[in-house]
Formats: sequence, C-alpha cells, structure tokens
Amino acid sequence: MTSDRHPAKITAAQLLVRELQLHGVDRVFCVPGESYLAVLDALYDAPEIKVVTCRHEGGAVMMADAYSRLTGRPGIAFATRGPGATNASAGIHIAHQDSSPVILFIGDIERGATERNSFQEIDFETMFRPITKFVKQIDDGRRIPELVSRAFYTATSGRPGPVVLSLYEDMLLDEVTPSPSRPWKPVETTPSQAALAEFAARLEQSARPVLIIGGGGWSAKGASDLRQFAERWEIPVIASFRCQDYVDNNSPAYIGNLGLGANPALAKVVRESDLVVLLGARLGEVSSNSYSLLEIPAPKQDLVHIHPDPEELGSLYQPTLAICATPRCVATSLAALPVPENRPWASALPALRQAYLDWTTPAPVHGKIQMGEIMTWLREALPQDAIITNGAGNFAIWPNRFHRYRGYGTMLAPRSGSMGYGLPAAVAAKITHPERQVVCFAGDGDFMMTANELATALMQQAPIIVILLNNAIYGTIRMHQERDYPERTCGTDLVNPDFVTLAKAFGAHGERVTSTEEFAPAFERARASGRSAIIELVIEPELISPTETITSLRQKAKARLEAARQ
Repeated sequence: MTSDRHPAKITAAQLLVRELQLHGVDRVFCVPGESYLAVLDALYDAPEIKVVTCRHEGGAVMMADAYSRLTGRPGIAFATRGPGATNASAGIHIAHQDSSPVILFIGDIERGATERNSFQEIDFETMFRPITKFVKQIDDGRRIPELVSRAFYTATSGRPGPVVLSLYEDMLLDEVTPSPSRPWKPVETTPSQAALAEFAARLEQSARPVLIIGGGGWSAKGASDLRQFAERWEIPVIASFRCQDYVDNNSPAYIGNLGLGANPALAKVVRESDLVVLLGARLGEVSSNSYSLLEIPAPKQDLVHIHPDPEELGSLYQPTLAICATPRCVATSLAALPVPENRPWASALPALRQAYLDWTTPAPVHGKIQMGEIMTWLREALPQDAIITNGAGNFAIWPNRFHRYRGYGTMLAPRSGSMGYGLPAAVAAKITHPERQVVCFAGDGDFMMTANELATALMQQAPIIVILLNNAIYGTIRMHQERDYPERTCGTDLVNPDFVTLAKAFGAHGERVTSTEEFAPAFERARASGRSAIIELVIEPELISPTETITSLRQKAKARLEAARQ
C-alpha cells in the first residue's frame, strides 16, 4: 500500500507516458523500434493516446507536423536510434523551417555504451542542434517531467519549432517516483497599448501600406480577426509563401501570395509601398524573392515587424517599429482598433484585388489535360473546409496558384520546399478531421518519396484522395536544366510504376485520367468509393509549368546564350 507522501514507483517509460497524458496528448506518430519498447509497453496501458504506426520515420514526423498545424498543439513522434533518427530528420527540418511545434522522442542506446561507436549510436545533440529549438539526451528518468514540460513550452513559445528528446534504452526501465507536474499551457504575448497606438498612427499616416502575413503561432480565430481588421481598414493583405489559408481568399482585402510562382505584380506592390507590415512572417528568401523586396538592413519603406520571437526582430531587417507578440493575439487587438475616416490607400484596393483574380484565372495550356479547367471545377466541387496538401514540385503551382483557400487550416504545404510532404500530411489531416474532405496534390517524383504512407491511410481507415500529376520527370529540376543547360538533361527522367495497379495493391481506389473531361467523373467515383484513392493524371512532359513548355524554355535559353556570345 502507498500513500500520497510515498507514491508507488513506476518505470521511467511509464512516467513518460503519464506526462504525455498530463499534457493532453491524444495521438502519437511512430515507427516502432527496440530501443523504446518500454514506452510502447506503457502506451499499451494508455488507450486514450492513439498510436499511429507509420512506414517511415520521416513520414511519421511529417504527420506530426501536419497535426500540429491543424490543432495548434505539439505534434508528437517517436523513432528509434541511428537510421530511425536520420530518417526522422527530414520531417524535423520541415518543422524547423516552417515554424511547427513538433516533439520527437528517439529511443537511444544504453548509457554504458556511449562514445564507443556502438550499434546505431549517434550524438543527437550535435546532429539535431542546427535544426531544432532544443535537443537533450535524457539520462536520468527523474528528469522526465522537467524536460517533457520544457519541450512543450519551448516548441510552442516564441517562434514555434521542433524539439528532440532522446531516451537511453536502459534509462526507460529505471524505477522512479513520480514528481508533481502541471499541464502545459500556451504562452501568449500581447502587444502593448503604446505599440498599438503607434502602429495605428503610422498606418493612418501612410498612403500605400501593405500587410504581409505568415509564420507560425496562428489560429482560426486569429485568421478571422485578421480578416475583420483588413476589411474594415481596407488594407491589402498578402500571404507569405504557402500561408494562403491564413485569410479567406474570397476576402476583398486579399491580393495574393508571395513565393515561388507568385504574381510578379505583387513584388511591385511591395517595393512601391510606403509602409510594410510583417505580421508573423519573417520574409525569408523565398517570400522576399531572393531578398529583393526590402533593402537589407534598412528598408526604404517604413517597416512594422510583428513577431513572437524577439530574436527575429531586427535580425535581418531593421524595423521602424518592432512589436514582440503572438500573431493571433495581435490580430485580435487589431480587429478592435477604430477605423479612421481617411484611408487614402483604400481606393487602390479594388484594382489590386482584380489583379489577383486575373492571376488566378487559368489559361489554356499544352496537352489533352487542361489543369486550369480541373482546378476551376475543384473550386466548386470541394467543400469550403476541404484540406488541400502538397509536397514540392512544379505540379504544386496548380493548387498553390489557382485554388482559393477559404479558411485557416485548409492548406498543408511545406514552406521548406520538401518533396514527399503532401501524402503524410493528408493522412494526418484525415485522422485529425475525419469529417472533412482531404485532397493531396502530388507529382510522380514527389509521391514516390513517401508512397508507403498510403498503407498508413488504409490501416487508419483515413480515406484521402491523391491527385497525382505524372509526367515521368523531376519537373522542377528539368525546368532549371532547360533554362541553364538547354537540351543537356541528366538525371531527371523517371520510370514509374502503374499507379492505378499500385493503388489497388494497397487496397485503394485507382483511376487513370488522360483527358480533361475524364477527371470530374473519376473524382466523383473516388469520393464515392469511401476508400483512399489515387487519380493519376497523365501529363505530357512538354508542359513544364502553367506558363512554359520545354520548347519555350529551350528557345529562350538559346536566345540568351546567343546574345551573350555576341
């Protein structure tokens, strides 16, 4: 018999699972490994934590990343040491670049075998330090409550990001006495009244302001408040790279997104503005068009930079006004600001909005499959709360440019530019929101990076629809080859499986589409099947992007090279 003063001892693995329960974890994504068998055994006695068994550690962490974006809570993943950890690093890099709160637990070697080049030994603190907010090897089970709590707070505070905790295998079997602990709570940083007043004053004094939104730490309410502020003040809103769902794309204040394949006219809007407001965004290399939109370190425009991490403020651009606050809190405060009568910038907003509508109206392209018509059909056929995911490749231009995202949490795409993200993200999205339609866009090269996670979708009974654009090449790399080394292609041709047969081998629905008119019936059959599905669209390699063909790229490259020789 035990008392509160003398609680029964439990294993460190059991204590870890208790801490996960305490902090509200309801799902973990993993590939099992012998190095953390004790944790798996403890999870057996915690049925309220659902264990999602994945087929690759990178896919598991990508699912945890997507879960974190959809819920605002840290995504939890487990992997084993050595190759499991190196596989998982692909997902950790995404979480780091995309500001996603993810906590990865890695089963490690035994404590007595360290620094002997033991089987699958890695110095995790050295390996993960550049791509995490915090990494720690736990060698004392008594510190589990302390370090797990720290992981939750660190992953979610300031600029969100990943945390890695490694667990020595023999440590997990240590008998420990549970110590008192409290549940993690999100840390919110609100703007001061003085900062808000100065912000409002600078905005009222400007003639051509622009608001750029992005980064981590948002929520559905924050996005709604932001929209309310922008529409009341009639200030143009631009989303940074792959943050299009932060504001309803049907809002009259929304004028497009920065990043790869963005409307060149948006760069002109930013450069000609007299006040740039960065809300949550860092305006890194991709969103800044290779750091060309704002001068470094002192932009010529007034710059109001609002970010939850004080170390980001002034790290690249010197702000006229720096506000350290959580984006969702700032958005709530902005929505409450009184609207000034004089808004000289408002008259320009309709034209900026129309430019966005024109840019997202697709034109005919080369080939039998008109992706523009398909995207237009999907706009009407998909529910407003449908979740669209993608990895990386030229195929992503279609959903990123032509789909109009209607609400926060409807876009899951890697700002890090990682291939293979779309399928695991779609699986996690369907598990998290089984009532919502989930559609993954993938290229053939992109899909094959994580195709094995289709088995996870089937195992979890999470029916997703994959729209797979198959042109039998690594399209983005081929595009760059043809621009810089026309007709000298190397390493970009692909030989693919029969994707319809592959889908059926997984137990999924499979369709092949070779013309535009075949798509809508195929999609409806996939949706009606109640199973995961692959709809393969056979795209001619000649169509390298919505605006270019291989022939046109070669012609431009040859003309440029000829001009250089003259």
